[in-house]
Amino acid sequence: MGSTRLLGTGGRGAFPPNIIVGIKALACELPHELGIPLSRFSMSELKRAAIQRGIVASIGEATIWRWLSADALKPWNHRTWVFPRAPDFEVKAARILDLYEGLWEGEPLGENDWVLCADEKTSIQARHRRHATLSPAPGRIMKVEHEYERKGALAYVAAWDVRRARVFGRCEATTGIEPFNRLVEQVMAKEPYCSARRVFWVVDNGSSHRGQASIERLHNRWNNAVLVHTPVHASWLNQIEIYFSVLQRKVLTPNDFASIDALADRILAFERHYEQAARPFQWKFTRTDLRDLMERLEHPGPPLQLAA
Repeated sequence: MGSTRLLGTGGRGAFPPNIIVGIKALACELPHELGIPLSRFSMSELKRAAIQRGIVASIGEATIWRWLSADALKPWNHRTWVFPRAPDFEVKAARILDLYEGLWEGEPLGENDWVLCADEKTSIQARHRRHATLSPAPGRIMKVEHEYERKGALAYVAAWDVRRARVFGRCEATTGIEPFNRLVEQVMAKEPYCSARRVFWVVDNGSSHRGQASIERLHNRWNNAVLVHTPVHASWLNQIEIYFSVLQRKVLTPNDFASIDALADRILAFERHYEQAARPFQWKFTRTDLRDLMERLEHPGPPLQLAA
């Protein structure tokens, strides 16, 4: 007697399109809005919900995974983000994107104009491991002791020259107006900045350089300095954050420093090491991309509907 395969038992190719669409639509829903007490779906919970809601009688997790992979859907993952809330977000962001493309107020930057991105990396700890870190060896990866002694913390204040791929930094006990001013002094005292026509400083809205008062304070001290603020919650527009991410990966992870002085020495030595091979970052996010982003935020598409 020939065997038969029942629709919905999880066999490959046994499911009609409406079931596939229904499960994909379910994966695009927030579980708690469907009355399911979850923050996000796992594969097993997605299978359970599909069966409980009558989308399918029975199905394997591997089948669901295969369908979702075809559309790059991973409802078990998530990432955080901040919705732009500054009313002038697009205007402020566009000014910075123009600087990266060599423009200011619609006019090309000159050869004697420079663009710097600056910020602070706060509370970097020196963690001295209770047992020595073991270097890699045949058949063994680097081993780092889990327990450590805290040897203090510092703040790293730094600036990145967008055009020249140069780093200027200093380690401070804390952040604030004075530490930031010392960084600016450190940079502006050198050529080509001290005799430049204009030196644009791209910064966020942190307390060290916030608002109109910081713009005036910088310009009164160095009349060729122009402070340019990112929109609120848009530090991703500041290229120094890219350098900070490199520093975190290459210097601060894993963290094993015998003292805060050793930590500071390593951070500052890395600046010169990095510059030996550094190139300007290939910034690809343009005004056009910004406009597309704002359009998507202002006019989001309709939510997917569950199949009947």
